[in-house]
Amino acid sequence: MNVGRAPHRWRITPKQAVVVQRRLAGGVRLCPAAVPRLIVGLDCAFQGEDILAAAVVWDVKAQRVVEERTMRDRVRFPYVPGLLSFREIPVLLRLLRRIRSDAGGLMCDGQGIAHPRRLGLAAHLGLVVGVPTVGCAKSRLCGTHEEPGFERGAFTPLFDEGERIGSVLRTQDGVRPLYVSPGHLVDHPSSRRWVLAAGTSYRLPEPTRRADHLVSELKRRA
Repeated sequence: MNVGRAPHRWRITPKQAVVVQRRLAGGVRLCPAAVPRLIVGLDCAFQGEDILAAAVVWDVKAQRVVEERTMRDRVRFPYVPGLLSFREIPVLLRLLRRIRSDAGGLMCDGQGIAHPRRLGLAAHLGLVVGVPTVGCAKSRLCGTHEEPGFERGAFTPLFDEGERIGSVLRTQDGVRPLYVSPGHLVDHPSSRRWVLAAGTSYRLPEPTRRADHLVSELKRRA
């Protein structure tokens, strides 16, 4: 995958990172985006001083894995709530450079604009890479919402300070909903369509579910 240079340095302090987030958030674009044939699912985990990352290229139409990549690296940014992208994106960029498939978008196990400064992992990564990106998180970082209906595809808006920042989406009948938000170059309806189209019979969409599985395998092998 063609990955350019980031618009900022990665070796910065948490205080500087907050300034970067506020500056970059204004560049996020929300627009309709068709579901791509190939979606790269991304996930990370931490083990001691290391970060483990996985990328899975999922063929939405054929419902199969096209490519898988994993990587282990040292953590270079401290844990600070709301600044996860500064810990994860450097290794994800190196991982994406190894992808040979012509994928049309990224799906992150994390937030898009559903973030206090509107620049979660998926939004930040989408801006850096310049491709459509969706955030699909298991839990809420900020905002309030009503409970969606219990059938697959039911959703309610997620709001923060009067602004729509995502959707609370039921991906299977009766399962706990996911927190879906645009990252970059997608909008709210498109984000939900991506997640539902990339799903099979599980709560999580296949690209990130399989990436999560690969990361877990890395941890077990270590």
